[in-house]
Amino acid sequence: MLKIFLRWLLTFLYRIEVKGLDNYKQAGDRVLIIANHSSFLDPLILGVFLPDRITFAINSHIAELWWLRPFLRLSHVFRMDPTHPISLKNLIHFLQKPSKTVIFPEGRITVTGSMMKIYDGTGMVADKSGATILPIRIEGAQYTHFSRLHRIVRLRFFPKIALQILPPTKIEVDKDLRGKARRHVSGLILTDIMSNMMYTTSHYQQTIFSAMLDAKKIHGGKHRVAEDLDRIPVSYNTLITRSIAIGNALKKITAKGENVGVYLPNNSKTLNVVLGLQLHERVPAMLNYSIGATGMLSACHTAKITTVLTSHRFIELGKFAEDAHTLAENINLIYLEDLAKDISTINKLTALIQAKTTHLWYPRTQCSPDSPAVVLFTSGSEGAPKGVVLSHKNILANHKQISARINFNAQDTVLNFLPMFHSFGFSVGTMLPIMNGMTTFFYPSPLHYSIIPEMAYETNSSIIFGTNTFLAAYGKKAHPYDFFNIRYVVAGAEKLHENTRQLWADKFGIRILEGYGATETSPVAAVNTPMFCKNGTVGRLMPGMEYKLENIPGIENAGKLHLYGENIMQGYLLADNPGVLVPPHSIYGDGWYDTGDIVHVDEERYVSIRGRSKRFAKIAGEMVSLTATEQLINEIWPDAQHVVVCIPDERKGEQLILITTQENANSKELIALAKGVSSINLPKKFIAVEKVPVLATGKINYIAAAELAEAHFS
Repeated sequence: MLKIFLRWLLTFLYRIEVKGLDNYKQAGDRVLIIANHSSFLDPLILGVFLPDRITFAINSHIAELWWLRPFLRLSHVFRMDPTHPISLKNLIHFLQKPSKTVIFPEGRITVTGSMMKIYDGTGMVADKSGATILPIRIEGAQYTHFSRLHRIVRLRFFPKIALQILPPTKIEVDKDLRGKARRHVSGLILTDIMSNMMYTTSHYQQTIFSAMLDAKKIHGGKHRVAEDLDRIPVSYNTLITRSIAIGNALKKITAKGENVGVYLPNNSKTLNVVLGLQLHERVPAMLNYSIGATGMLSACHTAKITTVLTSHRFIELGKFAEDAHTLAENINLIYLEDLAKDISTINKLTALIQAKTTHLWYPRTQCSPDSPAVVLFTSGSEGAPKGVVLSHKNILANHKQISARINFNAQDTVLNFLPMFHSFGFSVGTMLPIMNGMTTFFYPSPLHYSIIPEMAYETNSSIIFGTNTFLAAYGKKAHPYDFFNIRYVVAGAEKLHENTRQLWADKFGIRILEGYGATETSPVAAVNTPMFCKNGTVGRLMPGMEYKLENIPGIENAGKLHLYGENIMQGYLLADNPGVLVPPHSIYGDGWYDTGDIVHVDEERYVSIRGRSKRFAKIAGEMVSLTATEQLINEIWPDAQHVVVCIPDERKGEQLILITTQENANSKELIALAKGVSSINLPKKFIAVEKVPVLATGKINYIAAAELAEAHFS
């Protein structure tokens, strides 16, 4: 009777919804139920809403709390003392008999809003007992006053709570593993089950604008989410209203489904433009203004862009008048200042009313989650830039993959200096914070090496995303206390050099987390995290991602990486067939993305980059990694910049060329310093330069480097 009453009461207060009861029935008789631990309500909710009288494996100390005793009478209790190994053995024996037992593998209620560490002991229990694992996601209870997230998230009295029961599974460990190794592997498998649960049960099947409206409900309309050098904080209410106003104006001059060029800097107004276009099913195409008018016109041709949005102020401050003039001669160049003059007081009032009533009209007008959300252009470091079309689902799925592995919350501030035409700057630096209640502080350029550390200090930034080139420069220029509030520094887009890693560790006490991805993967494919970090790798592959390694003749213990998942792009737009979407495809079938990277993936899904398939030279029949040689030389001469390329050689097929800023570099000195390294892996010819060729994103421009080498030795 008490259980029936509590079910009615909790349903009335929290509108509790239970999904996946069929999975519960399929689990069998010997079941270990694992759930995330978000609040003190969790045991009560599970005990009341799950069928049968389940058993809770609970710390003996907690089971004695007076206020828990009445609720524990609804279920059986298996008392455990985590300080005694015999408790786990007793639990294993208990699970070998018919029972449905709940355990919280985190061992405590979350204090971050994300999953805490998963104890290996729970995985060992599942492994040795042979019990079926039934994962259950508890969503919404973290926003109640029964959670431990006070001052971390906005707590509410009666938020909606959902229970999602996933299909049953089992832990399967290699029979030859024993002792600590077996315990570790079973714990890692359980961790992956939990993180996959958090990802697959998250809501990414929606549009970016819809996700922003959900974030507003969670964090409140007045919550600050963006700021730029104008130093005017932007709340969800302001962001939504302005985006609707600019979107309504742009709707009149563009067509549904049209790719619209965005030639604007990193600031909150550009965010309004992007969201306003998406609101009415226009696709923002982010133009890389660092490549000049010719490059932008090429991008416009590839994506069939006829209208480009820009700003008088941006053109003036960036000294882009000549580029703008060239663009205006070929396409329709529209200035936001001119467009703003046509937005009347009535238009602004209409936008305000629409912002207040989005729940009434937006669900009926929103596009499909599979619709294009943005066109980004590849860097062109190894060929002509391509247009990469990402859907709303691609971007939001990648956000959920990241949040399943790394914790961030509404108190975090992201210092976003990567331009929005860069995939990290757009998806991770801009959209990730906005959709998750963090604040993103827009800074217009990553090249201001002395100013950016000061901005991190002034804005109390806690998260930075950057490339090795930029992080190395900031590390040298910054005061040791500039990054006092930083929790995460994540490096991607190029190899993180050991001297950069060491500089940040020694000077700031910060461990740089290296990741890996591409514009085509929205963009994060793998990343090291505080919980799972292995030096020499770019981290573990994201949950929900499949991979295959293509064998490459001459390369051992590695292969060309192919990826599949919800975050893989919709396809390419190519210059030789403008405006036509070419879906991803590889030798493994449709939907698979051929990264072109030669990697090793270990048994724990950590990825080690060996190099690009195009960055291997064949010298005297041997495959030589240009990336590995480059990394070796960076370690030998860490204070200089180096690029290794290859050019044809009549005698040996190809030869290595070193382009370097190291003074008086020569083959004899390099061979002496590279002790034990075969001469075939070392360049014999050198080109001294003041600066190596780089792109605006900070990545090495290998096309320009190869052209320089060929011209020098032709």
